[in-house]
Parts: sequence; structure tokens; C-alpha cells
Amino acid sequence: MEIEILATESLGARSLCCLVTAQGQKVLIDPGIALGYTRYGLLPHPLQVAVDERIRHKIVEAWSEATDIVISHFHGDHTPLVHANPYQLSIAEVAGLNPRAKIWAKLSPLSPTETKRVEDLSPFLHGCLLGAAEKGLGILQFSKPVPHGTGDRVDTVVMTRIEDEYVFVHASDIQLLNEQAVSQIVSWQPDIVLVSGPPLYLFKLSKDHIREAWRNAVKLSQEVDTLIIDHHLLRSHAGVAWLEKLSSHTGRNIVCGADFVGRPRMLLEARRRELYEKMPVPEGWHEAYASGAVDTEHYWNLAKERYAHMGLSAS
Repeated sequence: MEIEILATESLGARSLCCLVTAQGQKVLIDPGIALGYTRYGLLPHPLQVAVDERIRHKIVEAWSEATDIVISHFHGDHTPLVHANPYQLSIAEVAGLNPRAKIWAKLSPLSPTETKRVEDLSPFLHGCLLGAAEKGLGILQFSKPVPHGTGDRVDTVVMTRIEDEYVFVHASDIQLLNEQAVSQIVSWQPDIVLVSGPPLYLFKLSKDHIREAWRNAVKLSQEVDTLIIDHHLLRSHAGVAWLEKLSSHTGRNIVCGADFVGRPRMLLEARRRELYEKMPVPEGWHEAYASGAVDTEHYWNLAKERYAHMGLSAS
């Protein structure tokens, strides 16, 4: 089995996308990407946009090769969108690109927003969406819908299990905030788990929720060889500290996505304010980018220079 993490916050953009190759199948999970539309009252820095743009190209390439595509839920950082903003993956970039791929998705229950997105996407996917919840086929197995985060809202996600010489679980946006979801993962006896951590940057997250996420992370880390925690957690420097403290506390192999693929961490969402301070943005840049009047080449060159140790390339 080969696990390639294509996009996470530690790699520069909002996503939890990976490509898993096993037994002749290529399984692309959560092929979406986004940048926080505003953070600290600021639109994405052009350097972020440059990195986001290159990652989108990688996801499109993976879509073209996949035998199976999994959409755990229909949030804009996990799926292509019909009405994508300039920093998300548009369905127009992948529609018709790989008609032979099976597209597995959580089709019920759907929030009102997800319902509208499924309706919008269906014509582009030619009715190829397959219900994933509690299904299994070959190396693939899917969970029942489990809460997205705290479960206070109607949002849910489907988790994915892939078995080859070892077991990999993609736990999407459970945020380690639901004990039943974590128990489901443990029952699958995984060796490697990729999961979103708690969104510590959100003020609405209570101390009880944070303690619950910690307990669940400790529990899960004791049951797996490698626990990869990323996404919501690494949108802030506090999340980085939480991850390091958890690893030290448990003595287990707990890493982020960038660590797992052997690349230094590129925490651009957490550093947006700093990027604006060190690299001021020309007035009107975002409007010009959205209209195609400017590109990101200048900022991509800055990114390569600034983050030369990260081995950035245009591929």
C-alpha cells in the first residue's frame, strides 16, 4: 500500500486529501481544497493562492488516475464544487476527466447545503455517485455517517477503511470530538489513521470539547502504529503545540500530514497575518486574480525562495 497525502493544512491549504494505491486500485479520498475566505479580516495571501493553485493541479491529476473516488461529505474543502470560489476546486476542472472511476459519497443524511451541492454536482458526474455509508467492496469499507465534529449540527461524514498488507483509515472531519466515531475506528484495527484534529482556533470550542478530543486522541494513539492528525487542528499555532504535547505525552508516533510525507510544515493558514506584514499585497490583487488579469507566478517564485528548504516545485 502506498499513501500519498496530497493536501492538508500542514502542506499549505485547507484539505484532507490523499491518494491510496493498493492491489491495483487508486483510491482518491476527499478531492477538495480551499483557503479560509477571510482570516483576521484578510483574504488569502497571494503566496497561499500560489501554493493552493499547484495543489489543485495535483488533485486533478490524481482524479484522472483514480479507480475510486471517495467524498466523505460535501463541504467545500472536501469535494469539487459547481459554484467554487477562486481558491476552491471547480467541478469544471474534473468533469468528464475519468468517467470509469467509481465515485463513492455520503448521500444521506445531508444538510441543506450538502443537498444543494449534490443536486448541482449530479449532472456533471453523470449520475455516478454511489452511496458509501456502511458499504464495502474489495479493499474498501465505509462507516455509517458519524458526526462532523461535536455533533451539535446536522453535518456528518463517512469514514473510509482500506485493507492491503496493513489497514489505513481516513477519518475525515470527526475532529476527535466523538467517542463513538473513535470506537468505530479502533474496531477496524487500523495500522495508520489520518484524521482531522479539533479546531482550537474557534472560540466556540469549549474546554470540555478540547478535553474530549485529547482523551480520544490518546485512546486512538494507543491502538495504531501511526496517527496522522491535521486539517482543523493545524489552522493555528496553538494546534501545533497541542500536537507536540500529545506526541510527547503518549510517546506514540503522532505526526501531521507534512511529517508523514517527509516535508517540512508549511502552516500558511496559521501565518496569514504574518504573510501580509512581510509581503504586502497590492490593492485590487484578489479581484484581478479572480478575473484572470493576474497570475500567481511572482508569488510562486517568492514561495520557492522563502520555503526553499521545503523542496517546492511546480509539479
